Amino acid sequence: MASSTDNPTDKPTDNPSIDTTPISPTLERQTSLEKHLQTRPEEQDLKNRHILLDTTAAPALQARAAELERQRITDNLKKGLSKRSGKEELVEKNILPDSTAAPGLQAQQRQLQKHMRANSLEKQLQSRPNPEDLVKGGILQKDENPLADS
Repeated sequence: MASSTDNPTDKPTDNPSIDTTPISPTLERQTSLEKHLQTRPEEQDLKNRHILLDTTAAPALQARAAELERQRITDNLKKGLSKRSGKEELVEKNILPDSTAAPGLQAQQRQLQKHMRANSLEKQLQSRPNPEDLVKGGILQKDENPLADS
């Protein structure tokens, strides 16, 4: 009792509301699928990129195992943070700068302090006594010359 309208590959009927395109994949679609399957990443690559779980646990236990692993990591992180030094201790060890300036201004503050130290050193070098004054003060011997190269 097969009629000519049962096979969609037969000639289209006069009714425009009936889709007569074949259901089976076309050659273009099939080659596209094959191409994508050939470039499909390996299972180990997906595990390395954390897309697939790298576990041998039963699927029913995988969620619980992931939750326990996350809890273990959280506990380790909390333990590490509790052992962390305080700000005062880090300032004492010169790890953090002792500054009340905003973080955006601290670099400029360090530059200013560096220039101020350089200016102070230059001023002190200009006002230091010459070797003759040091000989008169009894600090240097007459035959000593601090400016001579060793």
